Amino acid sequence: MTSTTETGGTVGRGTVIALWTIKGLLALVFLYAGGAKLLGTAKMVIEFGELGLGQAFRYLTGAVEIIGTILLFIPGLAFPGAILLIGVCGGALIAQLSVLHHDVIHVFVLGILALIVAWFHRPGWLFRKG
Repeated sequence: MTSTTETGGTVGRGTVIALWTIKGLLALVFLYAGGAKLLGTAKMVIEFGELGLGQAFRYLTGAVEIIGTILLFIPGLAFPGAILLIGVCGGALIAQLSVLHHDVIHVFVLGILALIVAWFHRPGWLFRKG
């Protein structure tokens, strides 16, 4: 069994299963993290307080995480969803390295997984010449 990608290529069944598994893992992590931000858990309130960007930024980040996760599962919108999540990972990397000084391995792992999803759902116009 093969499946056609958004760019017109085909991928095997194993690739499709792996891609859905990655999307599921990303969904679990980002729905949890986004929910924690939107619900105002103590850890999130403290971390965003340390960043100095205000609690409204916590709500914005949580909303972007939830929206990006939902988009992963909508045909034709997985690419922008993955790009949103990559952006969140980029912001988290900057925050971890500059202010929070916590571990950054999870940021790289999530970012790479989101990059994989973005690659397989990249739109055809992105690489067209002329």
